[in-house]
Amino acid sequence: MTGKAGMLVGLLAGVLALGGSALAPAFGQSALSEEPIPMVTREEVLKKRGETPSDNHAPTPHEKVDRSAHAHGNGLSKEALPLLSDEEQPKETPPIFQLGEKFLATGNLSPGIELPTGAIWQPSLWVFGDARTSIGHYDSGVGQGRQYWSNQLNLFFNLKLTPTERLFMSISPLSENGRHTGYVRRDGSGLQEVNGANLWIRQLFFEGEFGEIFPNLDPDDNKGLDFGFSIGRQQLLFQEGMMINARIDSIGITRDTIVIPGLTPDMRITALFGANNIHRDDNVLDRDTLLFGLFTETDLRSSTVNLDAAYAMSGSPDGGDGLYLGASAIQRIGHWNTAFRINGSWAPEDRGAKVDNGVLLFSEISRTLPYSENLFYANAFWGIGNYSSAARDPTTGGPLGRVGVLFASPAPSAASSALSNRADEAFGGALGYQMFFNEDKTQLTLEVGGRKDTDGSNRGAVAIGGQFLHALNNRSSIEVDAFLSEGQNQNVGSGLRMELRTRF
Repeated sequence: MTGKAGMLVGLLAGVLALGGSALAPAFGQSALSEEPIPMVTREEVLKKRGETPSDNHAPTPHEKVDRSAHAHGNGLSKEALPLLSDEEQPKETPPIFQLGEKFLATGNLSPGIELPTGAIWQPSLWVFGDARTSIGHYDSGVGQGRQYWSNQLNLFFNLKLTPTERLFMSISPLSENGRHTGYVRRDGSGLQEVNGANLWIRQLFFEGEFGEIFPNLDPDDNKGLDFGFSIGRQQLLFQEGMMINARIDSIGITRDTIVIPGLTPDMRITALFGANNIHRDDNVLDRDTLLFGLFTETDLRSSTVNLDAAYAMSGSPDGGDGLYLGASAIQRIGHWNTAFRINGSWAPEDRGAKVDNGVLLFSEISRTLPYSENLFYANAFWGIGNYSSAARDPTTGGPLGRVGVLFASPAPSAASSALSNRADEAFGGALGYQMFFNEDKTQLTLEVGGRKDTDGSNRGAVAIGGQFLHALNNRSSIEVDAFLSEGQNQNVGSGLRMELRTRF
């Protein structure tokens, strides 16, 4: 086991090498001026010139302008519109706590703190988050139906040091391992309390760039020291969550802006090593697993290509090693946005719920309709064998959540998806239409989807549903999800979920 780990670490280091050819006083004052200097208005410019506005001029910033007619027009307006006045500017929505440089503020920057390395840090702490509460009914058509009330509180602490360096932490004191504090009533079982209270740290990591932390080592910025890195418990998402969608104690090193003449002006390579908090494909924690990964993203002339590889090394008796490979291409073909992905998993030793052999083919096609912001999409998948992800958190379900709203696992809730988001021996897809109203404050998505098994298990199902999302103000929104489903070897399934979400 030690020999295997050493070989993999050496390989990752070699690839990256090729690609690489005093705070307390600062918190006492804001890095930005508390008295922002306003922009010069058009009226002030004309007055300084000795001119006066005429009817032929565009409206001044202090004149009321009806902008609604220009928000969703079918073409570009020929009428000149001035900048928004101070009264017309959207109200600020600052974080609940700020110390140091203000978030999205205006004014002058402070000199900051110069480190012995030559880096200049301007520390600031921003605390923000969201509170979510939902009630709903869920019945998959198989097993017991349920009604529930679920709650989730997310708090994020962002210690910004520079635009490239920060220390980040998050907690969710009402949710643990997919359990969200509240109540659930299952048909035939009565009312039960759900306790997800905890003080566990969900994320805690530092990220930065070597060349920015040690600028004195390369004052002319020509030695290729621009290696990005992150270390700690962090959210990882590769192949849009189909290969990895988990929070893992890990270290990642990235070499960006690699130029290959004649091929690409920009290529990124990331090497990853994960050593703890790894949940396998069955969403269960495996304490004996190490994860190695090498991930690339390359911009080509007409496409962005990702080639990814990961290896899970496990000593668990009910698990096993796993090799995971993924490739994707994202491009625009005519008026259509397209993405095509292929992911594979291979168990060189033991096969089971944590790792198995299989291939997942996936495609996304979408288009914004002419003279509209509404979106049509068609997504499809084909699972050959029993495809397994390298790592999946308990709340993420299976790898097919991206197919559509009918396949996504809702959170917070005590429900699952309308259609199974597991990829074992099945094919299917979803057709959807997303509409925007009320100056984009309101969205309505309608979708129809289905899946069919290929192993003769008669687990096929179809569903129709939708999602309504409306912004109440700059911080709060409501969401309503609903579906009806029918399938082989199941009764009619149904679900209704309503959520209030407040960001602060």
